[in-house]
Amino acid sequence: MVYVWGLLAAVQPAFRTAMDSSDVGIRVLMKLPAVAADVGLVLGVAYALRARPGWAAAAALAVALHPAVIDVGAWWGQYESVYVLAALVAYLLAVGGRPGWAAVALGVAVMTKPQALPFVVPFAAWYLARYGVRGSFRYGAVGAATVVVLWLPFVAAGGPVHYLQNLAAYQGGIFAILSLRAWNAWWLVQDAVGGGSFVGDSAAIAGPITLRMLGYIVAGLLEALVFVAVFRAPTARTLAIGIAAASLVAFAALTSMHERYAFAAVVFLALALPDARVRSIWLAFSVAYVANLLAAAPPTEAILAALPIRGPIATLGTVTILAATAAVLYVLLRASRREETSPALRGAPAAAT
Repeated sequence: MVYVWGLLAAVQPAFRTAMDSSDVGIRVLMKLPAVAADVGLVLGVAYALRARPGWAAAAALAVALHPAVIDVGAWWGQYESVYVLAALVAYLLAVGGRPGWAAVALGVAVMTKPQALPFVVPFAAWYLARYGVRGSFRYGAVGAATVVVLWLPFVAAGGPVHYLQNLAAYQGGIFAILSLRAWNAWWLVQDAVGGGSFVGDSAAIAGPITLRMLGYIVAGLLEALVFVAVFRAPTARTLAIGIAAASLVAFAALTSMHERYAFAAVVFLALALPDARVRSIWLAFSVAYVANLLAAAPPTEAILAALPIRGPIATLGTVTILAATAAVLYVLLRASRREETSPALRGAPAAAT
C-alpha cells in the first residue's frame, strides 16, 4: 500500500500531506487505484474464460456492473480490488503454467492486505499437488523472497516491526469484536447477545479457549477441506472455486470481520459462472453481500431506512451468506471427487477455466 500511495504522491504532491477528503481531486486520486484494479479484474475474468467468448463477456460484465464492485471501490474508496487483482493475476499465471511468477503475484497479494492470507490455502494445495514437496518449497521461497524485497526499503526504519505492532493493536484492541457489521455466524451471536452493540471476542468459553480462538479452529477445519479438495483435483476450476471458498470460510467463521472482506468471492465465483449451480450460488450470495455492504455503510438516508443493519433482513442476509458458503464448499468437494486428476497430469499446465 505504501508503494501505491507513493505513486499517488508522485502524481499529486498535495497527496503527501492531505489529512481529509475535502478536496475533490484528492478523493478522485485516492479512489483511482481501486477503480483501476476493478478494470483489471474485469479484463482478468474475461481472459480466464477466453475459450468460451460468450461466457467471457457475460462474466466480465457481471463483475464490471456488480453493485459490490462499484460500492467498495468507486464509491467507498476501499482497496479490496487491489489485493484481489494480485490474486487473480497469480491464478492466471498458475493455470497458465508459470508457477514462479504466480508465487510472486501471490506474495504481492498477501502483502497488500492481511485479508489475502486465506488465498494461501488453495494455492499451497495447488503447488503441492502439481509440483510436489520440493517444488512447493521452491515456489514458496519465491513468494517469501517477494515479501522480503517489498520490505527492504523499510527495514532500516523498523517497518516490519511497526507493521506487526499495528496489526496487533487493531486485532487485539480496536477491532477485537465478534463482527464488525459482517453478516456472518458471529453476527448472529452478537445480535442475540449484544442487542445491537458490539461484543468483544476475547471472552473465554472453555478454559483458555476464547471466542476468537473458536473462530480460528472452525475456520482452520473448513480451510483444511478447501486444501484437500484442491489438492485432490488441481484443475483451474477447482483452484478458482477453492480461492472463493477460502475467502468465504474466513468471512463466515472468523471474528473481527468487516462486511467487505468476502469481496474475492464475487470475482472468483464469476470464473465458474458457466456452471448453473455456481451461477445460482453467486447470484444469491451477491444479493445478500450487497445488502450487507449497503446496510453497514448506507450511502443515502433512503437506503439506511430500507436496509437496517439489524432485524429480519439482516438475519435473512446472514443465513443466505452462510448457506452460500456451505454450498460453495459442497460444489468444491464434489468437483474434486469428480475431477480428480491422474498422477500423470500433475505438474502439467492447466487449461483455462
